[in-house]
Amino acid sequence: MKLSERYYTVIFAALMSLGMSFVMSFTMTWINAGLSQTFFEKWMRAFLIGFLVGWPTSIAIIPIVRRTINKLARY
Repeated sequence: MKLSERYYTVIFAALMSLGMSFVMSFTMTWINAGLSQTFFEKWMRAFLIGFLVGWPTSIAIIPIVRRTINKLARY
């Protein structure tokens, strides 16, 4: 089963945002708060906010990046 371009972009953006938000929120929470008793709660809050901002941003940016790369890749 193949996805249409519209669904591909939304699913790609969701998975990319999930992965990036997970890793980046962990890293930044660890750097800023350290491994404390409240680390997990702080991390999950940062992860949720990061994902909620990152997903719609990715949906908006992916088509722009794809067009830019296609233009740059043409010889």
